[in-house]
Amino acid sequence: MIRDLHWFKSSYSSSSEADSCVEVATTSAAVHVRDSKVVDGPAFQVASAAWTEFVTYASGGDHRGQ
Repeated sequence: MIRDLHWFKSSYSSSSEADSCVEVATTSAAVHVRDSKVVDGPAFQVASAAWTEFVTYASGGDHRGQ
């Protein structure tokens, strides 16, 4: 259940913008993502491998073909 997950934000979130961030929670099969401003709102999940690929790409580590 989503309410039982341990949600966290990036350590790069500044205190002045602490509520303007996404939060993630991990399970063995998926990464859950939600808006930190609407904690009871919708969330989505992606497979752990897909999340790893996204983070690698977003951090500049894998921009092949771009």
